[in-house]
Amino acid sequence: MTWASVPPGSDFPVENLPYGVFSADGRAPRVGVAIGDHILDLAPVLDEPVFAEPTLNRFLGQGRRRWQQIRNHVTDLLTDPAHRPVVQPHLLPQASVTMHMPFEVADYVDFYASVDHATNLGRIFRPDQEPLTPNWRWLPIGYHGRAGTVVASGTPVTRPCGQCKRTLEAAPAFGPSERLDIEAELGFVVGMPSELGKPVPIDRFRDHVFGVVLVNDWSARDMQAWEYVPLGPFLGKSFATSVSPWVIPLDALDAAMVTPPPQQPQPLPYLRDPDVWGLDIELEVRLNGHVVSRPPYRAMYWTPAQMLAHMTVNGASLRTGDLFASGTISGPDRTQRGSFIELSWNGAEPFDLADGTTRTFLQDGDHVAIAARAPARNGVSIGFGEVTGAVSPAQLDPRVRG
Repeated sequence: MTWASVPPGSDFPVENLPYGVFSADGRAPRVGVAIGDHILDLAPVLDEPVFAEPTLNRFLGQGRRRWQQIRNHVTDLLTDPAHRPVVQPHLLPQASVTMHMPFEVADYVDFYASVDHATNLGRIFRPDQEPLTPNWRWLPIGYHGRAGTVVASGTPVTRPCGQCKRTLEAAPAFGPSERLDIEAELGFVVGMPSELGKPVPIDRFRDHVFGVVLVNDWSARDMQAWEYVPLGPFLGKSFATSVSPWVIPLDALDAAMVTPPPQQPQPLPYLRDPDVWGLDIELEVRLNGHVVSRPPYRAMYWTPAQMLAHMTVNGASLRTGDLFASGTISGPDRTQRGSFIELSWNGAEPFDLADGTTRTFLQDGDHVAIAARAPARNGVSIGFGEVTGAVSPAQLDPRVRG
């Protein structure tokens, strides 16, 4: 139990203790830990310069033993009443601070790890063929994204422009995307780097990955459909990827680790995990305040450890601040689909909002919020905060209109 005030049902009980970067009182951004409705300013409490920096990167690069030492120390500070007189003056209301991007992204990779999402898209785009491509059950499919457009939660998302080709038209046209979508995902934040040329074995995941964030990988489906053959996503994905302000440490998710769905055929040896685990995390997608989906991460086919092992098996190195995301999280039910292309079946089946309006894809002014909860120790649940974003109109230069 903590002596700090934590409202019932808070995302941030003492079993969580996620890290974020904040600013307040005109001071430069620095690192804090969430507890209840407050944020603990770590630098003055711990007398550690690493927490006075504007990103988590330096701390992330100190490694797992250090991560555990700091977590244990902060837990002690917030549970032992003897520390209260020293710690309490450095607890700031979250409502009074500005949150920032929690880490500087080194590289960004996005996977395609949900069998339900991949199957749905296969049925939409290849209705007369097998929905899954022949390689899908053999390896975690992914693509390299654009680290420079990974943005903090709350950053407005400008509707992208690009080439799109309608089915009955002979040539593509240039203009704003008309099928702007979301993708509800989890992202995994790398702390410890690895050496170029040396794969990271599947059982070394926790030595390298510090924690988890919520991700909304905004997607222009019409641009993506025209460009993705033969080399995959490019401009339809690279314009914005939003990340939540809180990084949930893996150590906070021990109670959420569950057995993932069975994999057939058996993966190749480098993807076989002696301690295979998935995560029992339920996301919630809200559009303009209305809940439209609750995707379950526990249904994901490829595990986080398998994604990391595959990402490095060719000798690709990890860097502190690398982010790799799960791809859209979807379950078997319509109410569990983590993208609008699935919820509306590519626009053919509009879905209803509680205010009586309907949607297929995003309209200008729409606001999207993604939240998540997971079981934690001591019988409580923890939250991830939210990743949010609103759609701004396209900024179309008339000189490039096609």
